Amino acid sequence: MRETYFSHAIRETLAEEMARDERVIMLGEDIAEYGGAFKITAGFAERFGKERVRNTPIAEGGFTGVAIGAALTGLRPVVEMMFMDFITLALDQLINHAAKFRYQYGEQARVPLVVRCPAGAGRSYGPTHSQSLERHLVATPGLVVVAPSTAHDAKGLLKSAIRCDDPVIFIESKVLYGRRGDVPEGDYTVPLGEAKVVRDGEDCTIVAYSRMTEESLRAAEALAAKSVSCEVIDLRTLAPMDTETVAESVRKTGRVVVTEEGPLTGGIGAEVVARVVESCFDYLQAPPQRVAASDTPVPASRVLEEAAIPSARQIAEAVVRSIRAG
Repeated sequence: MRETYFSHAIRETLAEEMARDERVIMLGEDIAEYGGAFKITAGFAERFGKERVRNTPIAEGGFTGVAIGAALTGLRPVVEMMFMDFITLALDQLINHAAKFRYQYGEQARVPLVVRCPAGAGRSYGPTHSQSLERHLVATPGLVVVAPSTAHDAKGLLKSAIRCDDPVIFIESKVLYGRRGDVPEGDYTVPLGEAKVVRDGEDCTIVAYSRMTEESLRAAEALAAKSVSCEVIDLRTLAPMDTETVAESVRKTGRVVVTEEGPLTGGIGAEVVARVVESCFDYLQAPPQRVAASDTPVPASRVLEEAAIPSARQIAEAVVRSIRAG
């Protein structure tokens, strides 16, 4: 094991996969000379050539369509959205084309495409550069949606995504870019579609993903000092969602709190709660709790942004409410 930054783990993965498989190519705004908005691909054009690392115009729908076409011919494109907010401009290509071709053509066509999306708040970038839009993607059959919370999982899941024969939306929390974590030496993958129990507990299950896994672990640590034992589950993959790992935990604890960085209404938490109620209603000792961002655009003001986004304190308060209700 060695310690590295979340962003470096992604950079290493891209370099290793491009070196391993010449079919892997990259497209995005300023990714060649500049390295992208977050410098993830700096130096890649010199190392792998501009045929494989291509700058694109500011036209997300256009270059996503080009990437889908390239994937259909047997290449494995990795598209970088400068910010996840801009994926809205490519939804037609992703929802009506990439997600549908395998079904439409009776398994004769595959779209091995990865769309990397720097997402979320925490940097005061304002309402059009700070959104968590995964809710709009998980409801589309045919799309795989991944959201790692650690450097280890970022590398292992991104390798699995690049090697997957289906289109994958890979969500990278901008706040997590600067976090350090242990990453194994050598090649490894983390399976898509498998959640992970990152902390064992008995009194309440906390379900999270991406940046909110970190906040959930902080909440669990604070509650442990008050003799409250929380089990924390990192979903890691949002679609397909690992319902059984969540249900198994809820059957043990009898309580569940689900947290996400996106707005409350229509969010991932609502889907998790629905699945929990369907699969283990008789085990619940209290109503499920959801902790999410307020139903407002993300503020540019740091103070207001912090107030709008869930925190470890709010997650801990939800756990306490659940215990008191039961």
